[in-house]
Amino acid sequence: MIKMELKEFLEAKVLQYNHPRFLESDPIQIPHRFSGKEDIEISAFLTATIAWGNRKSIINNASRLMQLMDSAPMEFVSNYEAHDLEKLLGFVHRTFNGEDLVYFVKSLRNIYQNHGGLEALFAKTQQKDSVQAAISNFKEVFFELPHLHRTTKHISDPLKGSAAKRINMFLRWMVRDATTGVDFGLWKQIDPSQLSCPLDVHSGNVARKLKLLQRKQNDAKAVVELDGNLRKLDPKDPVKYDFALFGLGVFEKF
Repeated sequence: MIKMELKEFLEAKVLQYNHPRFLESDPIQIPHRFSGKEDIEISAFLTATIAWGNRKSIINNASRLMQLMDSAPMEFVSNYEAHDLEKLLGFVHRTFNGEDLVYFVKSLRNIYQNHGGLEALFAKTQQKDSVQAAISNFKEVFFELPHLHRTTKHISDPLKGSAAKRINMFLRWMVRDATTGVDFGLWKQIDPSQLSCPLDVHSGNVARKLKLLQRKQNDAKAVVELDGNLRKLDPKDPVKYDFALFGLGVFEKF
C-alpha cells in the first residue's frame, strides 16, 4: 500500500474498533466500572499489570482483584491496615501472586502520599516526544520501598530493552481522548502525541505485514521504529492506530 492508502485503511479500522463495543471483550472494561479519577487510575493500573494471557481470564481476575479491594481501590489503598492485606495473599494471575499484589498496594499508597499520585509521577520526567524515560523513572520510584526481587519483573523498563506493552497500554487508557467512550482522557499533563503503541504479538505481526515495522523482536527498539511510522500517519494521536493493529490481529486474523 502507498502511504495514503495505508492511512485510509487504518483510519477505517480505528473507527471500527475504537468503539464502546470494544469494551465487551477487553480488560479496559474494569476501570470503566468507576467514576472517580483515582479509582479509575488504580483499577486501570492493576488491570493493565495482569493483562497478559487469555483476555477472559484477565477480566475475571481483575474483577476479583477489585472485589478484594472492596470495589473502592483508592479508599483501600489509602486506608488499609495490616490485616486488610492478608486477604490479598490468595490472589494469583499467572506469575503475579498475592505477595506481588500486597507490594503493589503499598507502593501505590506511597505514590499517592509522597509523589503526588500516578499522573504527577509519570508527568514529572516526560520528554517532549516520548514517555519512555518516564516509564523507567516510574519503575525506579515504584520499587523504592523494601520489596521482593521477583516482584520487579511485573513492571517493565523500556530503557532496558522492554517494549513495556502493559504500561504503554495503561498510559493510552489514561491519556487518549474519551469522546469515543473507550479511553478515558483523564490525564492532562501528558499529550497523546507522546504516547507509544502497546506492542504485542498481534499488533507486531500486523505492523510487519503492513510494512510499518521491520524489526523482528517485539522490544523497545521495535516500539521506537513503530512509533516513528505511526507518527508519520498522525503526529498528534499516533497511538489510535493501536485499535486498528490489535483489531486486525485479534478479530480478523489479518
